[in-house]
Amino acid sequence: MTDTAALPPLDDLIACPHCDTLHLEQDLPEGSKAYCRRCGILLLTSEPQAIVRLVSLASAAVVLMVAAISFPFLDLDVSGQHNATSVIHAITVFSSGKGIPLAIAVALFIVVLPLVRLLALIFAIGPLVNGSKPHHSARVAFALTEQLRPWAMAEIFMVGVTVALVKIAGMATVTVGPAFWAFVALVIITVFNDQIMNRYSIWKALDTGYNA
Repeated sequence: MTDTAALPPLDDLIACPHCDTLHLEQDLPEGSKAYCRRCGILLLTSEPQAIVRLVSLASAAVVLMVAAISFPFLDLDVSGQHNATSVIHAITVFSSGKGIPLAIAVALFIVVLPLVRLLALIFAIGPLVNGSKPHHSARVAFALTEQLRPWAMAEIFMVGVTVALVKIAGMATVTVGPAFWAFVALVIITVFNDQIMNRYSIWKALDTGYNA
């Protein structure tokens, strides 16, 4: 029989999000990181600039998203006929008849959900940048960013566009517009932000800030 009195309190234990190995939480020196002893994934960080970096990257991604849907995405030249299209134009093309569900899906997964996720992240942890108390719904907003992560598919969109460009390159002259590069930068920043984000530390910072 296990002596339960010898076990630490559950609140003092951290489960690795990758392999579920339990670790005892400890205060880290400033600027240090703690990794899972089994799989090596980052568990904890004590970097004062980590949240500043996350908010800065998320803010940059919002600006890039606005640029990506505002400027021309692709220019096509076929037999002397020139046609420029944007993300919004591509969505509105399918906004009638049987194409309406496709237009809604593209708008949601490519534009709306990624943008909502970025804004929710800024709303949740933005006040922590200058030491302010987070909003009382900050935990809900951060939980929303986690729930939307599988559904924000801007990177899937770029993969599809790349495949399409390869297929039509032999039939038309294709020139990528500024929105294309804005989308590329947006995808890179979003993926990088997800990789460097330490979710346990953010939850702890929200709890500490709200209860301060």
